[in-house]
Amino acid sequence: MEDPEIEAALNRHWAASDADDFEAEHEIYREDAVLDYPQSGERIRGRRNIQSSRAAQPNRKRFTVRRITGAGDLWITEYVLTYDGRPSYTVSIMEFLDGKVARETQYFADPFEPGPSRAQWVERIP
Repeated sequence: MEDPEIEAALNRHWAASDADDFEAEHEIYREDAVLDYPQSGERIRGRRNIQSSRAAQPNRKRFTVRRITGAGDLWITEYVLTYDGRPSYTVSIMEFLDGKVARETQYFADPFEPGPSRAQWVERIP
């Protein structure tokens, strides 16, 4: 796959994620894909297991992509994942093999108030 094809596949993936279309959301993964959540120490092996674990989550999820960047076999998506109205700033690192995701690592960060010590140099972002 060329870079524009991978970027288009990522856009379809995140749109399907936002729409709770679990079949379309997981078309991007290889059958033997591995998903890591380092903050909770979890690893999920296999496309079907990844899909099943996501479908079992009871929360209403929304995905707002902020930026997709990458080249070749390494792609990064920055997005806001909102669970039941509560945002979490998220980074997904996807490693592709033969045009499909072989490994994904996701990092999550809750919002926090800005530090007053740096206020004079800061502008607020949406």
